[in-house]
Amino acid sequence: MLTEPQLRILAHLARFGSDLEGAWDVPRALCLPGIAAAVGVVRSAVHSPLSELESAGFVTIRSAHVTGAGSRRRKVVHITLEGREVAPQRDTVSARRGRASGPVPDAALLHGRDDEVSALSQSLSEGDSVLLNGLPGIGKTSLARAVVETLLETGWTVRWATCNTDTDAAAVGAMWLGDPAPSSPDAIAAAVDSMRTVLVLDEAQQLSSRHIAGIEELLGVCSGTQAAVLAVVRAPNPFSELSGFEEHRLDGLAPSEATPLLPDELDDSTALSIAEALGGHPLAMRLWTPEDVLPERVEAVQSYVEATVIRRLSESGSGSLDELCLAPLPLAIEEMFDPDGTEELDEAAILRWAQTMVEPHHLIRNVRRGTWSDANLSDLHSEQAARWSSREGTRARRIEAHHRLSSGGNPDPEWVLEHVPVIAGEDSAAAAVLIEQAVELSDDEGLRECAADIALERGEPTIADAHIEKLTEGPRRHLRISRLARIQGDSKHADEFERLALEGLEPGERARASITSLVRLYDDRLPGLIHPSLAKEILDGIGSVELSDLESDDRSVAELALDLLRHSIASDTGDLSAAAFARSALESRLGSEDPRLAALDLRARLAARTEGKPSNEALEAAHGHIEASNDPLEALRTIHIALGACGPDPPNWLREAHSKLSPEALRDDVPAYRRLTAQWWYWRGTLEPENRLSHWREAIGRFRSAECNNAAKELLERLSKAL
Repeated sequence: MLTEPQLRILAHLARFGSDLEGAWDVPRALCLPGIAAAVGVVRSAVHSPLSELESAGFVTIRSAHVTGAGSRRRKVVHITLEGREVAPQRDTVSARRGRASGPVPDAALLHGRDDEVSALSQSLSEGDSVLLNGLPGIGKTSLARAVVETLLETGWTVRWATCNTDTDAAAVGAMWLGDPAPSSPDAIAAAVDSMRTVLVLDEAQQLSSRHIAGIEELLGVCSGTQAAVLAVVRAPNPFSELSGFEEHRLDGLAPSEATPLLPDELDDSTALSIAEALGGHPLAMRLWTPEDVLPERVEAVQSYVEATVIRRLSESGSGSLDELCLAPLPLAIEEMFDPDGTEELDEAAILRWAQTMVEPHHLIRNVRRGTWSDANLSDLHSEQAARWSSREGTRARRIEAHHRLSSGGNPDPEWVLEHVPVIAGEDSAAAAVLIEQAVELSDDEGLRECAADIALERGEPTIADAHIEKLTEGPRRHLRISRLARIQGDSKHADEFERLALEGLEPGERARASITSLVRLYDDRLPGLIHPSLAKEILDGIGSVELSDLESDDRSVAELALDLLRHSIASDTGDLSAAAFARSALESRLGSEDPRLAALDLRARLAARTEGKPSNEALEAAHGHIEASNDPLEALRTIHIALGACGPDPPNWLREAHSKLSPEALRDDVPAYRRLTAQWWYWRGTLEPENRLSHWREAIGRFRSAECNNAAKELLERLSKAL
């Protein structure tokens, strides 16, 4: 007769196919710590049941590599054919089971939380928004996972997001909706607005203060939709105000409910004593081992972790723990400098896993960091900064920057200003966190300008304004005030401060700023033919740009940009003579074999329409150009030009090309790319009228952040009429 723990283990193992029995790499769920986590018991509680199952021939145990757990081979367990025959039968997946998206954690057996699961499931199913609060390690994520499983079984859609320090509203939207996803709170809310949907935001306390306001705005907007929202956060709650949320406080388990987490061979009295001493705290219970002295009643779980759990670690275990505790983000074991102790940490239930990324449980990290003095912490961060400086790549620079800024003293502005913009090109949310840290440590003017620029590029006017206010009066500040006013929709003040800035700039800077302004002016409209008055304004502006003070190389780049602008306007207005003149000038600069000339010729062919439509030959040429292009930026531009030429009924191949080529590869720190991304969302809303509300809201936000206020206003008017 199999015991309940044995049946749970067999049911868990039966989820995996027999093809893994000889595999080189196997999932972590088949190693001993993974099994213990899945069946919801302490690590030591699986020894005896597994030994008995192996003796009975129901499981086999071997050594294998565990995916993401380092290079060492570890013990893994496979269920045999005989074991499958006696394992509890899994319920067949119901046809009405809902779907889940995002990094939903693996389901695990939950002990003693039936009432909480029922209460939360009921609240969410009635459309309420809930803030689940509690101490670290108390089981908030496990409870949330059990709640969404209940909802999934009744056909609900679950959208899950897990936060870290770099998570912003756009990242939450991407986890909930998949890529490409909108980034503005309004657009995200419109995309998730449906009945029988629950939105989960887990680990909200991990958010940087830089992104709290944006996430709070997102939660507030989403709580007003038909979807239910479950925000999971460690006490104290980092949000200043979440209106419309009911708070649910999660406490420790009753001792009698906590004893099933412990090994069966413990007598009831001893198990109850341990549960009482540890206050029914689930993580503390899982950290307990039979080798520990029977704990006396602890006033705080933290003292037990410090005095018992951390103290029993070996030197290599402590080294790995320290590295993970210092890191700003979860790490892959393969990228750690001290990975040797991670197996010990995993066996001790100290680690949290998300696929192949790992970090300590937050309770452990908080306790460990609390044992370091400021001087000790500074030295540890300095050591890690030196280590990460030896590695290449944006992720290495992001982690190095964190350690540099956390090592005490004033930051090196030159290093920050060299590397943070590079990080911004790949992850503006991470760059925003880092530059905010740097500004808090130093009032260097360059750092403050960088912080303002990143906020402007991300479309965060309140944060940008706070930094711009502290800049020294002058043309550089005026340029940023102009950008801020444009994002806020105040074109009059934007133009005034832009003129004031241009008057005060050195000749070379004035020329570059003037060209940037003209390109933005050309882009500040919805796709379609340019208005003659705007075309004249831009051409007049081109004629007034003074390039004589630029260095030779800079002058060549500026002349190229102006010729490209002339050609675009000539093509839009149908001025074939001016287009031919601009093309000739471009060919002399670029050479006759430059691929950009082919793109210009294609644009001209698409612009030459018969009865309002481009020729079939021109469309076929566009099709071939898009398919042959290795540059996603060029392909996307061509798609947009072709869509604009086709009008309301583009061919199917063009629709498909647009849906397949998303703007994910475009850098958010380049204004032209931000405007191209806004246009992509505009066209997506045009081609998908059923999702137009979400897509055009995103396009409006993108146009504003790209300082295209006229385009944003025009699209808002179109959206209002459509509604």
